[in-house]
Amino acid sequence: MPVSEVSLWIVVVLVSMAIAFDFMNGFHDAANSIATVVSTGVLKPGQAVVFAAFFNVIAILFFPLSVAATVGKGIVLPGVVDIYVVFGALTGAITWNLITWWYGIPSSSSHALIGGIAGAAIAKVGVQSLILPGIIKTVVFIFVSPLLGFLLGSLMMVLVSWIFRRTRPLRVDRWFRRLQLLSAGAYSLGHGGNDAQKTIGIIWMLLLATGYASHDDAAPAGWIIVSCYTAIGLGTMFGGWRIVKTMGQKLTKLKPVGGFCAETGGAVTLFTATALGIPVSTTHTITGAIIGVGSTRRPSAVRWGVAGNIVWAWIFTIPASAFVAAVAYWVSLGMLH
Repeated sequence: MPVSEVSLWIVVVLVSMAIAFDFMNGFHDAANSIATVVSTGVLKPGQAVVFAAFFNVIAILFFPLSVAATVGKGIVLPGVVDIYVVFGALTGAITWNLITWWYGIPSSSSHALIGGIAGAAIAKVGVQSLILPGIIKTVVFIFVSPLLGFLLGSLMMVLVSWIFRRTRPLRVDRWFRRLQLLSAGAYSLGHGGNDAQKTIGIIWMLLLATGYASHDDAAPAGWIIVSCYTAIGLGTMFGGWRIVKTMGQKLTKLKPVGGFCAETGGAVTLFTATALGIPVSTTHTITGAIIGVGSTRRPSAVRWGVAGNIVWAWIFTIPASAFVAAVAYWVSLGMLH
């Protein structure tokens, strides 16, 4: 369908799908922000989701749109993107998110979206439609972000344990109940800053492809940015409780000091990736950090069977969402052509 024939209602429907995905991203990934602070008892679940949602939204004030630029212009060649590719990408990502949410599996909304974009583009043109540097750095950080989270979380735990080795456990617990509010806020800020921008990127990609935005524009329109940050915050407020249980209770038992170390390590990882314009998984990051904290006590403190199931979900996320996106691309091509 040529750009001139793309009616506004189709664009509105696709933008609405993208906002719905963003809401679902917050809903699905709320566990990443609040699991540790809920499982340690520092905040009640209702308080935690409002707390996390607030920081998700105000992240709009702190981060440049580097991740949005990567998603919007750095994954597939601009000339390949059309309404069918965007529809396929969003369908693949939303479908995978629903499946993993239903089974309580903490998978990556980010990589589901990247997989969806890649799958739909390959269905249209082939592998040559992909921009390899953007794909490579995204795939590399599938492994780097949890490893960095693991490293920083475990180092923080060792450092804190050494600093407070002569302090009574009750006093340490009391201090870190307060400090965990800071670390949880920082992690939620990083979550909003990285994840909301992925949806900004795909809406920007859509509007550029359909002629409703200009390639000369330095940044997406303000309404796109505000809508996406608001949607992810609202999604977080509704929370994904199935995944909270997996992240906060099944992987390892956390105390406030451990929650603080995991969230701080995760937040540093997210801030770094967002500054570099790399769309990383908040799920991968916090999972690695939680495992890192747990492993400093003893290896058996981590339930490695649960961790293994999570890793399998990570491995399947991009190919599974890419497959669904390719099928959705062909279906939409038949319906709308």
